Amino acid sequence: MQEPTFLLLTALADQPRHGYALGDEVAAISDGRVRLGAGSLYGTLDRLLAEGLIRVEREETVDGRPRRVFALTPTGTQALTDESRRLRAALREADRRLAITRNRLAGGPA
Repeated sequence: MQEPTFLLLTALADQPRHGYALGDEVAAISDGRVRLGAGSLYGTLDRLLAEGLIRVEREETVDGRPRRVFALTPTGTQALTDESRRLRAALREADRRLAITRNRLAGGPA
């Protein structure tokens, strides 16, 4: 799963959000490292809709402009759960290998 997809699904894990709020939430989750432009954001949202990972919960009009509010689907929740597990397993392995390297650098057994 690409990082923008993971971050968008994460941003929807606790509550539905509209596109602009999702962009802000992705930036917050990534400590400002990932900022999605409008084209990338809405292109990814359209893809996630087509894949059934998110749905439009409602459409509203704010200041005369249409706004779609997105929510995770059960399939999206499962995809995020699976990716979170995969990333945790990779993190554990990286930590294990780094501990070996730190030990070796400190003069311990390899």
